[in-house]
Amino acid sequence: MESEAIKVVSSPELRLLGHFRLECNAEPVELCRNGQRLLAFVALRRRVCRTVLAGTLWPEVTEDHARGSLRTTLWKFPRVDQPLIRCSGDSLVAAETLHVDVHAFTETALSVVLGCGPPPLTQLPKGLLGGEDLLPGWDEEWVLLERERLRQLRLHALDALAETLVREGKPALALEAAWESVRTEPLRESAHRAAVSAHLAEDNLIEAVRHYRSFRRLLREELGVEPSPRFARMLACHGMAVFGRVTPD
Repeated sequence: MESEAIKVVSSPELRLLGHFRLECNAEPVELCRNGQRLLAFVALRRRVCRTVLAGTLWPEVTEDHARGSLRTTLWKFPRVDQPLIRCSGDSLVAAETLHVDVHAFTETALSVVLGCGPPPLTQLPKGLLGGEDLLPGWDEEWVLLERERLRQLRLHALDALAETLVREGKPALALEAAWESVRTEPLRESAHRAAVSAHLAEDNLIEAVRHYRSFRRLLREELGVEPSPRFARMLACHGMAVFGRVTPD
């Protein structure tokens, strides 16, 4: 008797960093626009009250109308091997099997910020370099708030990563992390301090002073302010013996 083929079911994958993409069993699943919005919101929050969900996704209509739109959207959800959302009282809960890239990124970034990454680092954590924005092109308020939260988390993780790599004696990787932060937010002083720390770790005093002066000019031109005293002291204690004074251009 021939054995029956065993069907392998993989966990559904939801991509929100970059363009929206849902996959079940490695195959793309199409959702209508409201379906995408609903799944993205529930997946980000993991558990949402129906009233909050309806009011957020359909803010310009009455509560009854919004809850009706929510029911219609849920009814139109594709039937897949593993439910993507389940009901729990008056709340909707994302399936535990649903893999969401935002949560994976958040865990990685927080582990770096908290210093819980697997030392010693031999490569930069996935997602921190060249990271994509949350749902680009979506301009709803809840998306904008979450997008900014993730941007700030990524910047803090990059700064922390650069500091860790300097301590581990990996200045080249530290510079990569620092420059990624600088490219994301050119006026962020902590990113420039991380870059200067990496130069100093290699005893490249000229590069460190050049970077400091470039950042100082940028701040003057854009904001009319000076770098913090902390930044100046950090560089001066290494560079004054060689350059005399490091702050003037």
